[in-house]
Amino acid sequence: MRNASRYHGLRKTKLDQSPNDRLRLITSRQNNAVKELRAAFHTGRPTDDGYSAVEGVHLLEEAIRSGLRFKTIFFSQAAEDRAGKLLPQIHSNVETLLLPDEVFSSAVLTESPQGVAALVKLKTFKLEDLLRAENPMLLGVAGVQDPGNLGTILRSAEAFGATGVLIGDKTASPWNPKVIRGSSGSVFRLPVVKVEWPAALEQLRAKGVQILATSSHKGEPLPEVDFTGPTIVLIGGEGAGVPRDVLASVDGTLAIPHSPKVESLNAGIAASIVMYEAARQRNTQ
Repeated sequence: MRNASRYHGLRKTKLDQSPNDRLRLITSRQNNAVKELRAAFHTGRPTDDGYSAVEGVHLLEEAIRSGLRFKTIFFSQAAEDRAGKLLPQIHSNVETLLLPDEVFSSAVLTESPQGVAALVKLKTFKLEDLLRAENPMLLGVAGVQDPGNLGTILRSAEAFGATGVLIGDKTASPWNPKVIRGSSGSVFRLPVVKVEWPAALEQLRAKGVQILATSSHKGEPLPEVDFTGPTIVLIGGEGAGVPRDVLASVDGTLAIPHSPKVESLNAGIAASIVMYEAARQRNTQ
């Protein structure tokens, strides 16, 4: 039987302490921290004090590498050995909890959890922050509701050097755990701003930013579009595309050449192709 005093106030010298000694055993599903983690995962929204739920060793390591603030870290008993690797990288003031496997599973989303989860605070930005860049290259997301697609867009945006991503109405939340997982941690580092499109586009235009939108039917062929100056490209949801009211405010549309047998491209794929071309032009320049 595990010595319970290990988790409930047994005092040791710093030289004797191991990372696992920081773990506090919680057995109730009704514990406030467990309930908070469960709500953040299942609602897809941050906690009342702004912390988002993340799960898995890779995402925790990405959050650490990105310098994010942690509120609570959770380990299942089956994954307790992972505390020895992760906790030395975490500030000692962060709450660290050990949960029975069934309690941990009740709080997270995956069917086969890795046994590690956390509440972390993502960095926040304003549109003005993104416009301070010397030559901004932005993506705008208008109506992409699938969290996996938005995660892919964020990951590609970071990979190909986007200054940031603007998220409009009727789009999945960048703080949704599925978006965070789909971005593979890019959302921890990439400036992401939620905006109201009319006001945001007006502000971009005033700063001399070229405003373009993707279209599956018509527009300037992608290889012919000039991305070397300040630019934002708006990506719409599959099927509906960029909303009409937003489309009415753009400077032009672009199209990715593809077989007519395919009606349209996945939003995440389209954004990735556009950002690759933009990066190619800018790197060549």
